[in-house]
Amino acid sequence: MKVGITLFAQNFRDWDRFEALERGEKAGTPSFSDTQVFEDEVRLGEQIEPLGFDSIWSVEHHFTPYTMVTNVAQFLTFWAGRTSRIGLGTMVAVIPWHHPLRLAEELVMLQHLLGDRELTVGFGRGAGRREFGGMSVPMGESRGRFLEALEIIRLALTEERFSFEGEYFTLPDVQQRPESPTLSLRPRPRDAERLLESMHCAWGTPQTAPIAAKAGLKPLIIPQKSFEEYGPELEAFNKTRAEAGHQPAAPALVTWFYCAETEDEAREGAVRYMREYAESSMRHYELAGAHFANTKGYEHYAAMSEQITAAASAGDAAKPGFADAFLRDHIWGTPDQCIEKLKAANAFMGPSEFIGVAKYGGMPVELAEKSLQLFAKEVLPAAHELEPADTPVVATS
Repeated sequence: MKVGITLFAQNFRDWDRFEALERGEKAGTPSFSDTQVFEDEVRLGEQIEPLGFDSIWSVEHHFTPYTMVTNVAQFLTFWAGRTSRIGLGTMVAVIPWHHPLRLAEELVMLQHLLGDRELTVGFGRGAGRREFGGMSVPMGESRGRFLEALEIIRLALTEERFSFEGEYFTLPDVQQRPESPTLSLRPRPRDAERLLESMHCAWGTPQTAPIAAKAGLKPLIIPQKSFEEYGPELEAFNKTRAEAGHQPAAPALVTWFYCAETEDEAREGAVRYMREYAESSMRHYELAGAHFANTKGYEHYAAMSEQITAAASAGDAAKPGFADAFLRDHIWGTPDQCIEKLKAANAFMGPSEFIGVAKYGGMPVELAEKSLQLFAKEVLPAAHELEPADTPVVATS
């Protein structure tokens, strides 16, 4: 089994100040600077290849302290130059925020710089109100823009000359280039088929999954709920892939982890920092916000928002939530406990790769480093011995 590590530059400790500024209030200087966040990410990232992991991944976000990698291809290009063996992956590049030709160019450049190493491309359609607003992209258009841009990216990778006319993009602009009715992406991909085969999609709503499956994308699970709840969705995903003429595909599975010498130490770290991560996700996506109800394509988030608001009004603190799912399903404990949890996740989902999140919330880099090193020494060898399923395994109960 391949095991990768994701780096995503989270400044959890600056949320209160950020939200105060957003409300128009005066706020002081950050208690923890973005510069220090990136220095810590690089410190941790430099250890990933020497410790024996198989890949480095990152994710795209904008405008909040949630995660601060604003150009995932640029960030991974840095790691392409700092490493010599491991693969790289996007979890995810958010298609609606990009001109599709620029995104295709970035991926092709990165593939050339990686040589024969593996590049896994994860796409998403986004769910952050602030991000769509900052990019001047109507959030209600995300589904249509996702599909149209995906079609353009595939054309650009596979066709020497191409043109496209759609609802959002007309390529090329014939008013600007009347003598040239087609375009060519240069440089051409090092291996177009390999890029196409590597394409995955992460989804936050059940409605997105069949769209991605029909388009031939593979599943990338960045959990927003319990692993168990993904069972029926993965089963439906591969059914839709089959109906569209595609083979079943195992998911790449993202798991947060915290490894410590004792169970008490591991529980203390997992409870604190996984809860902080869950809180940061709630704040970034504004999951209790009313805006989802008026946004086309985000009906699932609207229902989630109603549930969160109702639970808060009722004071239902005992009801399991997002943070509880993290603590229940993700990989934390002593090395032996982490191994058993990885085996359980493998048996349930049969992933093609585990992608571990090692530093999150307000976790100090020293703790993340200690957990990462212990995981690499005691857990990684056993994880590498796990066999990915030849046929995707999906349990529904």
